[in-house]
Amino acid sequence: MIAIIDYGMGNLRSVVKGFERVGVKVFLTGDPVLLEQAGGVVLPGVGAFADAMVNLRTTGMDLAIHRAVQAGKLFLGICLGQQLLFEFSEEWGLTKGLGIFPGGVKRLPPALKVPHMGWNQIEIQRPDPLLQGVPDLSSFYFVHSYFVDPEEKDLALTLTEYCLRFASIVARENVYGIQFHPEKSSVLGLKILKNFGRMVQKC
Repeated sequence: MIAIIDYGMGNLRSVVKGFERVGVKVFLTGDPVLLEQAGGVVLPGVGAFADAMVNLRTTGMDLAIHRAVQAGKLFLGICLGQQLLFEFSEEWGLTKGLGIFPGGVKRLPPALKVPHMGWNQIEIQRPDPLLQGVPDLSSFYFVHSYFVDPEEKDLALTLTEYCLRFASIVARENVYGIQFHPEKSSVLGLKILKNFGRMVQKC
């Protein structure tokens, strides 16, 4: 089964329901021991980066996440969960992140309407099993005021245009991060969740 990390940030139930709708078995947990027993791991989240990191460290989930990633478990960060994978965030001053990916999280330019909210397209940069059956330039639902800026540009699996082009999905080896909300993105968003579930089953 896939573990969805419960660390008190965001609407976890919508992510659970998204997976359940496509027949993928998941369970919520705030227990680092149970996390290590899961076949795959999902880190969702909505809210402040700094608060999220405090909660992860307080529960020991930050170390459990690193162990899961190092063990080769498939890992998916969604929205704030994507941003937490990076080394730091500029939200309300510099805050250290999980540091799984090099780079940081920056605020969308003030000239833009912030938050970036609504449907927008993704430009697929390379084939990947997570995006099997998802056409290039498909639209997904975004709600965010900050974006990830990878130090290594090849981390970007997809790009999205919002006056600037930002990495809407990042990926390397067993770790993925998605800025948009697949669980709120209709048929194609659910397809991404189903693809992740299928990938975990094959491992």
